[in-house]
Amino acid sequence: MFDLSVGPVQYYWSRQAVIDFYADVADSAATSVCLGEVVCSRRHEFKPDDWLDLARDLRQSGKDVVIGTQALIETEAELRTLRRLAEQGDFIVEANDAAAVHLLAGHAPWVIGLHVNVYSAPALAEYISLGARRWVAPVELSLQAVGQINPPGSLVPSEVFAFGRMPLALSARCFTARHHHLQKDTCGFRCLDDPDGLVLRTREGQDFLAINGIQTQSGSVHCLLGEKAALVQAGVTRLRLSPTSRGFAEVVRQFDAVMNGGAPATAAIELLKDLDLPGPLSNGFAQPKRAGLEWVTS
Repeated sequence: MFDLSVGPVQYYWSRQAVIDFYADVADSAATSVCLGEVVCSRRHEFKPDDWLDLARDLRQSGKDVVIGTQALIETEAELRTLRRLAEQGDFIVEANDAAAVHLLAGHAPWVIGLHVNVYSAPALAEYISLGARRWVAPVELSLQAVGQINPPGSLVPSEVFAFGRMPLALSARCFTARHHHLQKDTCGFRCLDDPDGLVLRTREGQDFLAINGIQTQSGSVHCLLGEKAALVQAGVTRLRLSPTSRGFAEVVRQFDAVMNGGAPATAAIELLKDLDLPGPLSNGFAQPKRAGLEWVTS
């Protein structure tokens, strides 16, 4: 059995869209939810106390709730928010940068976020010694590598990014603002216009990347629905499903049916391909030495 973990909303959605989304999550088969603004502090539809209130509501509905921290800390205001989340004490925190690790280490159990670089067993062991209780593997690691770094039966569970546009990089520059010929500090919150990011295509028309404010994502939608055997072999017990603005409830249903209900993956994958997802499916990073944007069939 796999725990299905809904990752943080990476995009800038309206307040009502966020509320409606998590109302659906509360009724879903997902067992865990990671909340919070992890990309850009200018996104103010939800403030830290709003996220904590939502976390309490989701916990009452039976979900295991984690609070995610921003992945790129640049200002004193962002550091104050980070301290607020690290010190709140009600929910375990997922650290997405070294500043969060520094605040959490030795003070409370915490989760290693996928933006914290862990590429070896000694690195993972060091974070475990600082109080980490779960590891979310970087998206570019193959499942074979995940199993080598954190073998089955290890001290902490492994969680892998199993669905969604992959977060690849962050920058001090806002690419969305630049696309609209605006300054970062006067961006007009144009991210609200792109609920799944803004697609960048190659000259051949292939979805290559997506820009999401200061974040660069994959143009394709990473999907490990057909990788159950490899996930089991790697000792993975938790699957992170990253929110999309359309079709996400069906995504959760199909992952639960295949991973926990024994349904065939082939039919479920075809169903996902027919949904109005933000890009084509890919699974290349799960395979050794394959490009992340590839779709590899076994």
